[in-house]
Amino acid sequence: MPTIVIDIIGYLAPAFLVLSFLFKDVIKLRLINTIGCTLFIIYGMFISAYPVVIANAFIVIINLYHLVTSKKA
Repeated sequence: MPTIVIDIIGYLAPAFLVLSFLFKDVIKLRLINTIGCTLFIIYGMFISAYPVVIANAFIVIINLYHLVTSKKA
């Protein structure tokens, strides 16, 4: 993968995380946050930053859990 693409993923990830906190709706916040975390997982895999991958994978799992359980309510 070209370095520029990896860099773009690396810059988009925190942009999505910051963007997610601008939403008052918790469901939108979790969806956008999950996108940012997924981008961080991809970026972390490319640069072999496994603590980044692990931490963001846990956040994705937590977000998905809350998204699924909130839809049922």
